[in-house]
Amino acid sequence: MTLKQKWQKKTSQLAQVNWYLCSGVAFLLIVIFGLLLAGWKLNLLLNDADALPIDAVAIKGDRQYTSDSDIRAALQDLMKRSFFSADVTQVQQALENLPWVYRASVRRDWPAKLKVYLQEQVPVAHWNQDAWLNEHGEVFQAPSRPGLEALPWLSGPEKRGAEVLKAFQQLDELLRINSFRLEKLSLTPRLAWEAVLGNGIVLELGREDRMSRVQRFINVYPELLKQDKTVARVDLRYDTGLAVGWQESQQESR
Repeated sequence: MTLKQKWQKKTSQLAQVNWYLCSGVAFLLIVIFGLLLAGWKLNLLLNDADALPIDAVAIKGDRQYTSDSDIRAALQDLMKRSFFSADVTQVQQALENLPWVYRASVRRDWPAKLKVYLQEQVPVAHWNQDAWLNEHGEVFQAPSRPGLEALPWLSGPEKRGAEVLKAFQQLDELLRINSFRLEKLSLTPRLAWEAVLGNGIVLELGREDRMSRVQRFINVYPELLKQDKTVARVDLRYDTGLAVGWQESQQESR
């Protein structure tokens, strides 16, 4: 084979290789373009609220203070998204921002439903006039609802809610077994305790030994009733004894 023939054969082989390479690259580009186009169309479909709407939101959990209209208002904008594009974390946050909702969990339910479980706040006391304490002693803000007027009124420095609630529960238990009812309990900025009973009597308990001081009042109260006067205030901040303020004459006996 002459040199010219060898060169022609090599050139033909190179041309064939280049053709295969170009064909392969072109096929790969077509496949990539097809995948990108399919992904783009799929993304449009998944985000199309008209094609894949959220048909319903199923709410479970006991509710007393959160209405269906409250929930619809909270989810109004989020419900405009498609079933797949709706962010369940945002839905959960929107529900937990409702004043009477303590916790919310959200999950998708194929083909077009969101399932929601709500846990409401359980108010156990008023806190600082315009807020509430839940059963864990946590402070939360929410509008008043009918039937909550009879809850006890607690007050104290910020971040002391759990402490005041625990003290209330201890004192209320002691008072109830002795036929009294604790209506209000306050922890002053100087960390002194003051209690108001259901019959209007104010008990000044000081900073320490609040349980023993309340017990001292319980022990003495039958004797106070014999005075034929209405007790307004009892100061129990003494190591021994107490001071009584009478509603009529405001005289004190010790």
